[in-house]
Amino acid sequence: MNAPVKTQRFSRRALLKGGALTVGFALTGLHKAASAQGAAAVPRVLDNKEVDAFLAVNGDGTVTVFCGKVDLGQGLRIAIPQIAAEELGIGIDKIKFVEGDTALTPNQGRTSGSNGIQRGGMQIRQAAATARKALIDLAAKRLNVAPDDLIANGGEVRPKAGGAGIRFTSLIGDRRFDLKLDPKAPLKDPASYTIVGKPLRRPDVASKCIGTATFVHDFRLPNMQHARVIRPPAIGATLISVDENSIKKFPGVKVVRIKDFLAVVGEDEWTTERAARTLRAQWSDWSGLPAQDRLADTMRADSGSTEQSLVTKGTLVAPQPRNAKKLAASYFWPMQSHGSIGPSCAVADVRADAATIWTASQGMHDNQVTYARFLGLPKDKVRLIYLEGSGCFGMNGHEDAAADAAILSRAVGRPVRVQWSRADEHGWDPKGPPQLLGITGVVGADGQILDWRTDMWIAQTTKGLLNIPLLGPQAAGLDNIVGLNTGLISQNGDPPYAADHIKVVVHWLKEAPLRPAPLRSPGKPANCFAVESFIDELAAAAGIDPIEFRLRSLKNPRGIELIKRVATMMKWQTRPSPGADTNAAVARGRGMSYVHYKHSETFVAMGMEVAVERASGKIKVERVVCAHDCGQIINPDGVRAQVEGSILQTLSRVLLEEVKFDRSRVLSVDWSSYPIMRFSDVPKLDIDLVDRPTEPPLGAGEAACAAVGAALANAVYDAAGVRLRTVPFTPERVKAELNSKAS
Repeated sequence: MNAPVKTQRFSRRALLKGGALTVGFALTGLHKAASAQGAAAVPRVLDNKEVDAFLAVNGDGTVTVFCGKVDLGQGLRIAIPQIAAEELGIGIDKIKFVEGDTALTPNQGRTSGSNGIQRGGMQIRQAAATARKALIDLAAKRLNVAPDDLIANGGEVRPKAGGAGIRFTSLIGDRRFDLKLDPKAPLKDPASYTIVGKPLRRPDVASKCIGTATFVHDFRLPNMQHARVIRPPAIGATLISVDENSIKKFPGVKVVRIKDFLAVVGEDEWTTERAARTLRAQWSDWSGLPAQDRLADTMRADSGSTEQSLVTKGTLVAPQPRNAKKLAASYFWPMQSHGSIGPSCAVADVRADAATIWTASQGMHDNQVTYARFLGLPKDKVRLIYLEGSGCFGMNGHEDAAADAAILSRAVGRPVRVQWSRADEHGWDPKGPPQLLGITGVVGADGQILDWRTDMWIAQTTKGLLNIPLLGPQAAGLDNIVGLNTGLISQNGDPPYAADHIKVVVHWLKEAPLRPAPLRSPGKPANCFAVESFIDELAAAAGIDPIEFRLRSLKNPRGIELIKRVATMMKWQTRPSPGADTNAAVARGRGMSYVHYKHSETFVAMGMEVAVERASGKIKVERVVCAHDCGQIINPDGVRAQVEGSILQTLSRVLLEEVKFDRSRVLSVDWSSYPIMRFSDVPKLDIDLVDRPTEPPLGAGEAACAAVGAALANAVYDAAGVRLRTVPFTPERVKAELNSKAS
C-alpha cells in the first residue's frame, strides 16, 4: 500500500511571513520561489493557465499540488494526488497537497456540480502532463538524446533502454516551469496506470476516527474572541432597540449593533453564549411568508412568472391512435435544509487594510470577491483559507458564518470566531427551493411514448450571481449582493427515452418563499422524481413491465447496460406494476429509475425493494441496487462512498425532510421538527461501479441522488398500488393515499 499523501498545513504566521518573503528572480530562465517553511517551493503564480499555479517540484524530491477545489469529504485529498502522481510518474507518498487557499491555490471555480474531478482534477492532470513533457525535454537536452527515447518515472527522467537518469530536483527543483498548460501534452495510456483506478486510502480518515482532525470549529487564533449573532424572531423584522444593561452581569461581553445586525462578543465561548440568550432586544413585526399548505397552488398561480420553452423535440402527431392513453400528474418537492450535522462556524481576522478568513465554504474564490465587496477592501487583500466543516453539499450556513465573523472582527479589531447554533442552522441556512412539476403524456398500446409535456414552476437564479445574499451584510446595510441563487434546477425535466414529441416549459418564478441556495444535485432529484415516476405511470397504463418499457425507448448503450445490470442484480421478474398482493398488511414491491445526469454526464440506474405497512403507513426501504457509470474511476472506494452517501442522504430527503414555516419564520429548527434518517433505517446497499478507463471522468458526487425519489415511489406503487407524488413520503401521506384508494 502506498504511503498516504501529505496534506500541507501552514500556520497563519508562517503563511503571512512566507507571503512577505516570497521573491522571484531569474535563474537560467527559471524562477526560484522561497518558502517560509522550506517544505515546498510555493508558486506565487495563481493564473490557472500556468503549470506553476498547480505544481511545484521541491528540492527534497516531493511535489506540491495546489488545488483550488476543496475536499468536503468526497475524497479529493487522495484522488487529485493520484491523478498528479500517475501523470508525473512518482509515488503517491511524494505528493504534498494544498487546497482552497486564495493566496496559494488557483481559482478553479466553486467545488460543486460533481466537478471536483471532472474539471478540477483534469486541469491538474493536464498540468502534470505538461510538466512531465517539459522535464523530459530538459533531460533530453542535457543527455543529448531524443525526447522519445526517455521516460519519466520514479521522480527521474531516464532512457527507456536503461541507464542513468536525471532526477526531477536536478532538472527543476525549487524553480518555476514558466509554462502554459499544454492541451496537447500527451496523457499517459490508461493501460499503464499503476495509481489511478486503485482504492488508495484517504489521508484524513484516521485522524477523524481518533478525534485529532482539525475542523474549522476547532481552529483558534491568539487574542481571538467568541461571538454569537442574534437573529430576529421573524425573517423580515428590523431591530428597534437593544437593552445592553441586560447582559451587564457577563464580564467582558460586548454588544455589537450595526443597523439590524446584532451580536455579542466575549472572551470565552460559554459566557458569550449565555449573554446571547439573555440579551433583550425589541424587533418589529413581520409576516410576509406564504401559507405553507397552499404553496404549490401559490407557485402555479404566480402571475409574475416568465415562461420559457427549454426543450422541443419531434412533431406532435394528430389524431392519436384510438387505443392510446393520455395521463396527467403533478409532483411537488418541498423546501429542504442542508441539515449539516454540525452547525456552521468560521474565524476571521480583519484589519484596516487586509482580511484573512478561515471557512468551510465550497466557493473560496467566489467568496473572496463577495467578502471584499462588503468589507470595502481590494480583492487581493482578502484571503480565504479552507478548513473542513461538517459537510454541506451546496451552500449552507458556512458563507454566512464567515461573513458574520468578518463583520465582527472588523468591528472589535480582533480575530473573531462565530459559531452558529442548531436553531441558527435549521432556521437560517439557505434552503433548497420548492419545485412543482406538471406532466402530461400519451402512450400507445405498444409502449411508444407519443407525446410528453413537462411544465416546471421553479425560482430563477439571478443572472451573474456567484454567491447567495448573505444575512450579516444584508442586516448591517453593507454592500451585499442581491437576488436568488438556486443552482441549475431546470435540468433533466425531459425523459431520456425516445418519444414522438417532447416539450419542456419552465415558468420562472421571481421569488422564493425562503432564501434559496443549491442543495446537493440541485433540482435533479425533484425533476427525475417526476419524470421517472411518470414513465412508470405510462408503463402501468400500457400494461408493460417498467424495465421493458424503458428498454423499448432507450437508445444510449451505456444506459441500456446499466438498466440490464440492475435487472440482473435484482433478479427482476418481468410483469406490469403493481404487484398481485397490494392489500397485504405488509405489502412488498420493487421499483426502478434511470437517469443520464444533465443528459451529458454520469449514468445511473437504480432499483429498490420496499415494504409498506398498511396500518401505520410506514415505508421501509429494504434494499437499494445501483449501477453507476461515471466514466473513468480515479479511486473506486471514493466513488463507492459518494454513491452510497448520495443514496442515503436523498432517501432521508424523500422519506422525512421538509422545512416547516408559518407566515413569519421557519418552525423546524431542531432534529425533532426536522428529522433525518437514522442508522437503524439504512437499507442494504448493492453498488455496481462500471469503470471505463478510456472515457473522461464524469463526476460521482451528485448523480445517484437524482434516481432515488422515483425508484422509491415506483416501488411503493408496485407494493401497495398507490402513487406518491408529494415529497416527503411521510407515514401520514402514505396512509392518506391508502385510505383514498380503499374508499
